[in-house]
Amino acid sequence: MAVLNTPGFDLQPSAQQVPLSTNYITDFNFLNQYLPDTYEKEFERYGNRSVSSFLRMVGAELPSNSDLIKWAEQGRLHTKYVNCTSAAAAAADTATITVADVLVPATQPAGGAGQIAIRVGQTVMISDNSINSTNSNKGIVTSVDTANGTFDVAYYEAGGQTFAAAVVVSVFIYGSEFKKGTNGMVGSLEADDFIFENSPIIIKDKYAVSGSDMAQIGWIEVTTENGASGFLWYIKSEHETRLRFDDYLETAMVEAVPAEANSGAISAGGDVGNKGSEGIFYTVNNRGNVFGGGNPTALSDFDSIIQRLDKQGSIEENVIFVNRDFSFDIDDMLAAQNSYGAGGTSYGLFDNDEDMALNLGFSGFRRGYDFYKSDWKYLNDPTMRGGITGGAINGLLVPAGSTTVYDQVLGKNAKRPFLHVRYRASETEDRRYKTWITGSAGAARNSDLDAMEVHFLSERAVCTLGANNFFLFKN
Repeated sequence: MAVLNTPGFDLQPSAQQVPLSTNYITDFNFLNQYLPDTYEKEFERYGNRSVSSFLRMVGAELPSNSDLIKWAEQGRLHTKYVNCTSAAAAAADTATITVADVLVPATQPAGGAGQIAIRVGQTVMISDNSINSTNSNKGIVTSVDTANGTFDVAYYEAGGQTFAAAVVVSVFIYGSEFKKGTNGMVGSLEADDFIFENSPIIIKDKYAVSGSDMAQIGWIEVTTENGASGFLWYIKSEHETRLRFDDYLETAMVEAVPAEANSGAISAGGDVGNKGSEGIFYTVNNRGNVFGGGNPTALSDFDSIIQRLDKQGSIEENVIFVNRDFSFDIDDMLAAQNSYGAGGTSYGLFDNDEDMALNLGFSGFRRGYDFYKSDWKYLNDPTMRGGITGGAINGLLVPAGSTTVYDQVLGKNAKRPFLHVRYRASETEDRRYKTWITGSAGAARNSDLDAMEVHFLSERAVCTLGANNFFLFKN
């Protein structure tokens, strides 16, 4: 059995740019002496059609005064190299270690000349990277050649180096040791920060209706999600334009991408924008963590996610915003941990009986960290991301709480939610959500146009702080 393709569901909005037969009732026959029995109120067959609310749940909105938003995020406190080799043979008491990789994480400057952060007198652990290897050594650094990206180490073990020459090893610093009456540490390390930036984009929309159509009354009482109602059709269209614009304010922040060099958007003419912005999906896909190849459906899958989170910020509480399939997969995974007693299915903290509504879903679980599950309507809506296959995204893990960053505008450290929106504003201009009316119809009296035009505008960008703590779940 399967859900049939017909009858299906509409993907187009009812309000078009021009009056169509689908917008107005045209089936009138003046030769018919009998009036039809009509339902005056419009039936809301798709329920609440808005898809916004995600950013309102997890973020905040803050003003910004510039075309460019910049912030600094802390780098790692400790140093580890994972692609090093020794020039010495096994059992050697000393060795020269060559550092060939980049600092962890990989977004830091490359290792090698002038980059290695190891100093004389520091103690290091050196571990063989080979699968199932148990070989490791601890030693003290006796000299450093920053020009060639090497350092000399003397091992503490009497048996010397436990691994062969040229074997790839990892090195991390765990302390230092000096003799009595010696000088201090030679050299120092600078704090490592990452500087990120994003640019706001201008989002616009408009609704227009002629003065004559504003005077036309219909027999259907129309309603919208924000409570607007009446027998005038243009009221519905104007309010639906507003609701659509509200959704775009959020979905643009989720989906926005920067325009690449030599792209068509860069060379586009006219009044349309051509720079783009870094949306949440783009940022997490490039600077965060990605789970690909389907949904995690077993605890072992989540164990690999948890192990990655351990290597990042280790945020205690996280919310996973999921589509319907991912939500069911998590429910099934958690249900599989239940023993299914003889009395029937017994999810949760209680035993179900025949008079109780069976709850087959879970709101969250704890395994290393707290994970809360929340359905994201945007990923299910058939007019948005619901049902697409190419570039499909099944969920997004968002850390809860806030983080401390250095705000370039304020010139000081400030606490910010991991996700928040910056909108353009000053003492004289607030572009968070602008709306104004032009024309000569309705409430407008500022031009000779026999119509009313309602304009909408916002200029904003989303800031994804600590993207390394986010997870994107892709097909």
